[in-house]
Amino acid sequence: MAEKIYTVSGMSCGHCAASVTEEVMAVPGVTEVDVDVPAGRVTVRGESVSDDAVRDAIVEAGYEVTEATRPTAA
Repeated sequence: MAEKIYTVSGMSCGHCAASVTEEVMAVPGVTEVDVDVPAGRVTVRGESVSDDAVRDAIVEAGYEVTEATRPTAA
């Protein structure tokens, strides 16, 4: 399963996390979304997930993606 971490600006509460989770979970291939509001991070896991579709979903929820990274192997 692939994982990608997005830095997102503008999130401030649980409602923000719920909105982002709902929109990103609708992206084909996404199996898990973890939103860390204080850190401004959204971790997305799944297979064959379109980066553009995830970014569009976050924007649709009302927030801005400022950076996206793949975690490095430990």
